[in-house]
Amino acid sequence: MSECRLKKINRRSFLASPYALWIVGFTILPLIIIFKYALTDGAGAFTWDNLLSIFSDVHIKAFWFSIEIAAGCTIICILLAYPMVLAMKNLGLGRKGLSMFVIILPMWMNFILRILAWQMILSNNGILNFLLGKLGMGPVAIANTPAAIMVGVVYDYLPYMILPIFNAIMDIDEDLIEAARDLGAGGFTVFRRVIFPLSVPGLLSGIVMVFVPSMTSFVVSDILGGGKLQLIGNVIEQEFTVGYNWNVGSGLSVTLMIFVLISMMFTVKQKSEGKESVIW
Repeated sequence: MSECRLKKINRRSFLASPYALWIVGFTILPLIIIFKYALTDGAGAFTWDNLLSIFSDVHIKAFWFSIEIAAGCTIICILLAYPMVLAMKNLGLGRKGLSMFVIILPMWMNFILRILAWQMILSNNGILNFLLGKLGMGPVAIANTPAAIMVGVVYDYLPYMILPIFNAIMDIDEDLIEAARDLGAGGFTVFRRVIFPLSVPGLLSGIVMVFVPSMTSFVVSDILGGGKLQLIGNVIEQEFTVGYNWNVGSGLSVTLMIFVLISMMFTVKQKSEGKESVIW
């Protein structure tokens, strides 16, 4: 190997060293600590009990409730994202930065402030019930319910579904759409046979970006659920901060991590298969 090539390799290694140190210090070491607590008891002896604690009544109930919220949030985000992206495309707003700026603008505001704003909107004496009262539709008891949590997570994670679908649809060749229309395909057929199959990679990316964080969220349920509805993220947070049981909290975290990794592996597999068969 020439001396010049060795210098280039050494230079690249030197430039990459800060990132390697960052990964080791802020990713690998914390994971090692979490796994250590998850696989030991208070005395430091090896045990599987912390991982198996997910099957206790309280924990499994919170776990399934988290899956329900995450699945519902993902489905609603998909149903909202596609019409929004297609409307932007049909109105000629797809390539203009203003449309995307409006979508991501709320994300520039502090996360807690946005959720507190929804708490004021959905409260019994909030803006929503005030408007419904003016319309003669009466108050709606939505505060501190699963519906309130669903509204919060959908609002917070909808941009993460729109962005990948937007990029995927905007990359579709217009000639394919025009060819389908010339062959007599209607609007729904064009979407089903051309637009949707070609946007599946973006859709799967959006599913990962929405399902995983909405399942592990705990701030939204604390504020909009009034602390009465427990997601698995709330249970883990309380094990660490209230019960000071780092072993059980770490065990639940590792169990949730394994579930999320399996879900992501399945999604990545479907994404790779979707690239092979582009059009049904």
